[in-house]
Amino acid sequence: MTARVICHAETEQPKLVDVTFILTERALVTVRYDEPRSFTMFASRAVKPGGCKHRPEAVLDGLIDTVIDRAAEVLAAVGSDIDKLSRSVFETDRRGVRRAAGFRGALRGLGRKGDVISKVRESMVSVERVLLFLSASMPRPRGGASLQGEWRTAIRDVQSLEEHATFLSNKVQFLLDATLGLVTIEQNDIIKLFSVVAVVFMPPTLIASIYGMNFEHMPELRWLLGYPMALVMMVIAAVAPYLFFRWKRWL
Repeated sequence: MTARVICHAETEQPKLVDVTFILTERALVTVRYDEPRSFTMFASRAVKPGGCKHRPEAVLDGLIDTVIDRAAEVLAAVGSDIDKLSRSVFETDRRGVRRAAGFRGALRGLGRKGDVISKVRESMVSVERVLLFLSASMPRPRGGASLQGEWRTAIRDVQSLEEHATFLSNKVQFLLDATLGLVTIEQNDIIKLFSVVAVVFMPPTLIASIYGMNFEHMPELRWLLGYPMALVMMVIAAVAPYLFFRWKRWL
């Protein structure tokens, strides 16, 4: 039997490790090419009094339970991190303005958490297949109690973890959509600012262009107050659109 177990979940590069369980009447052999933390956790539990019965199928049951517990621990940590990212996405400063600089980090964090969730879900699917095989095909051990009840309970635990992983995946997708929407709003605000600045400076530019023409018959060029009049007109032409936009609450 082969299952995929989450490994290095707390690092920047989590991965799944293929673990093959070879169960005989006298021993349980595992073949793996990395050291998942669940195996270390099981070794610590097994040496304690009452930690594990000295039967191969009991050792297998304990290992699978520890893999499930480890997956639940990883999902709990991911859920806590997602809550922190959610607060950072929707957080505003004292002026009520969202900090756009944190959106990039939030997107990276959500992507990493989504990757961990997908790996945990894939791991639980493979563990569920192993448990289904054990509960359906494992013969009753000689002189010992059957573990069918424990394996059926483990299947329900795995299914609940799969549902929890689905919930977290939906939450990550919601936060991704919300973050991208907020990024779009921030970009629209920036474009709106540039558009307003262009509109505000367009009338003064028009006035300056008119009076920059070297025509002979322009009566304002000979006036004593012609230059101050042009400056006043440019200021009024710049301030009037700004006040109008403020009145319309476009700014």
